[in-house]
Amino acid sequence: MNPMEQVLYEVKKTIVGQDVLLERLLVALLARGHILVEGVPGLAKTLAVKSLAGAIGGEFHRVQFTPDLVPADIVGTRVYHQRSGEFEVALGPVFTNLLLADEINRAPAKVQSALLEAMQEQQVTIGRETHPIPRPFLVMATQNPIESEGTYPLPEAQVDRFMMKVLVDYPSPTEEFVIVERAILPPPASQPVVDLGQLAELQAQVLRVYVDPALIEYSVALANATRRPDEIGLAKLTRYVTFGASPRASINLALAARALAFIRGRDYALPRDLTDLVLDVFRHRLVLSYEALTDDVTADAVLAQVMAALPVPDVVPARRARP
Repeated sequence: MNPMEQVLYEVKKTIVGQDVLLERLLVALLARGHILVEGVPGLAKTLAVKSLAGAIGGEFHRVQFTPDLVPADIVGTRVYHQRSGEFEVALGPVFTNLLLADEINRAPAKVQSALLEAMQEQQVTIGRETHPIPRPFLVMATQNPIESEGTYPLPEAQVDRFMMKVLVDYPSPTEEFVIVERAILPPPASQPVVDLGQLAELQAQVLRVYVDPALIEYSVALANATRRPDEIGLAKLTRYVTFGASPRASINLALAARALAFIRGRDYALPRDLTDLVLDVFRHRLVLSYEALTDDVTADAVLAQVMAALPVPDVVPARRARP
């Protein structure tokens, strides 16, 4: 059995449903990315990443973002000891393997930027000392879509640093029945099925997954089409899209598709690995106009039209080649 299937099986002992979220978490973990999750409270977002940390034998920290948070609460600070007369570094909760940044849009921009800098650079500078963050390192940030009072929307340049944005919806009645049934019973014992060393090896194996140039060309065409929709016959979308996806979109689509192909047991990527991830990788990178808001046009609706207008490349396993 694929080691990542074992990890997924272990997590599903606790989590009911949320298949898309769990799969995207594994993709981000293998591709060394980070994930932004949007959903109403009570949908097991915290439990999902905590269960994943237990399945890989990693350390898990959770930070509840609030308006009074300061960067030192995230990355750490220097503490003065009066007896010794020296400063010592107290590392913050960002020094972990899996970090849950709960309701990240409730903290001011200074705190958001401190976290996102750590995500990008994989290190934190406190005073004159630079401290590397443990590997693997994954940040799952959450946003509450039903309340905007007291929030600080993430700037587009910072949102762009997240590999994917996943939308989490309510469970079905059948799934909710199982959720309640499990909630009134003692929680199952969780045990790691892979260790951090094995996970690092799996991340290295993902780097060897072959991505056909036609798939790379398709990801670039998607990103370019969001910037210039009139070039693919979608001039009507021009008034809805203020800014299209950045080059990080096409890069992260290829990286995520490679990880998804590995999870699915292949050493080569197929077109469906990309198309399954387009919405998650692109939706938070589009800046829509006020006209789109008034006409109730979402990023997903724009992307659906772009995908329908672009032909999917015909890449078959026989054409693959090892790097």
